[in-house]
Amino acid sequence: MTRAALLGAVLLALVLPAVPSASTVPSSVPSSDPPSTAVRADVPPGVTAGVAVFDRGSGSFTEQVNPSLPFRSASVVKLLIALDLLGDRGPDALSAPDRARVDAMLRASDDDAAGHFWTVNGGGAIVDRMVRKLGLTDTARPPATHPGYWGYTALSARDTVRIYRYLLDAAPAAVRDYVMGGLRSSTRCADDGYDQHFGIPGAFERPWAVKQGWSGFRSGGCATPVAATPATRTDGPAVAGVDLGRPALHSTGTVGPGDRAIVAVLTLHPDGTSYGKAYTDLGRLTRSLHVPGATRPAGRWIGTWGADVNVREDSTTTSRKLTVLPAGAEVLVSCQKRGQEVSIPPYTNDWWAYLPQYGGYITNIYLSVSENQVPALPAGRRARRGTRLRHGRPALFHPLCRRRI
Repeated sequence: MTRAALLGAVLLALVLPAVPSASTVPSSVPSSDPPSTAVRADVPPGVTAGVAVFDRGSGSFTEQVNPSLPFRSASVVKLLIALDLLGDRGPDALSAPDRARVDAMLRASDDDAAGHFWTVNGGGAIVDRMVRKLGLTDTARPPATHPGYWGYTALSARDTVRIYRYLLDAAPAAVRDYVMGGLRSSTRCADDGYDQHFGIPGAFERPWAVKQGWSGFRSGGCATPVAATPATRTDGPAVAGVDLGRPALHSTGTVGPGDRAIVAVLTLHPDGTSYGKAYTDLGRLTRSLHVPGATRPAGRWIGTWGADVNVREDSTTTSRKLTVLPAGAEVLVSCQKRGQEVSIPPYTNDWWAYLPQYGGYITNIYLSVSENQVPALPAGRRARRGTRLRHGRPALFHPLCRRRI
């Protein structure tokens, strides 16, 4: 079988068919939406999206698609759980165990921490309190049929923007700095083994801060498949206007110096969609948005095939493994260089691609291109033996495949 034919068969298998009323509102968080400009968002076929991009510099929206449509929040509700816990206090008011839980919840999206606070602080009452305090209009506690499912909290894109506007402009400085610090320190691999650097972290260079959400998937890269938790289990159609069935993937946060833009991209995908496919579609949608203050990384976006594809520190199979790609995910490639020859029958290739968003290399065998070397992509040099170390790691000085340290 030819390389092109085999790739086509693999890719075909990977790509599947496609409110409570507000009361008191902080003075710096308006209850009405500022005017928006024309929509530019490119929503992939089969995807239901709620999008809002708010420019804090101009005080207006640059993108809005279904901004008031409620989605099940998945882990994005952890923002409300954290804000309810902190109130007007800084993190120093927390016990050491609670602070460790909040840190894990914000950085690694720890579900056990969220479940703990949900239980001890009143469950759905957390959402009710935050609706009143922040002036949210499309947010509601989980349906009565699923009271313990904090991930089934209803949330819209415009309410997500309001949460970040409260956090940035109205919350006490200690609360703002603590929560945003956690979101800026988001780990690539979440506590449950899902790669959570999709959407905003993949589309834009730092500075950014993110709180992501996923629900309805069984495997998300980084680790072996994990069983769905009660917060992410899907077992029914829409309840009270919120779809609890289709896989959900959300990317929310801030982008640019001074948190210039607030971005909320909430999505639902066709039943059976793989994590890699949803990861790719959400990435394409996020990259299509007009986000003031954002810097877009240089390179070429290329599809991948295969499962458990390792990203390594350098262009050898013995180099330290950094992470594992979600199966079939599209990746940004900034350059390529020759390294160790790899054989995966019927292919043999000594070219390796550098993925700047992952900070490492994959063999070109797993790129969905017909040649060993990606056409029209810069080529760097092999790293020389005896290269001096920086921060205890080899510093690579080839002019094009430069590691980001």
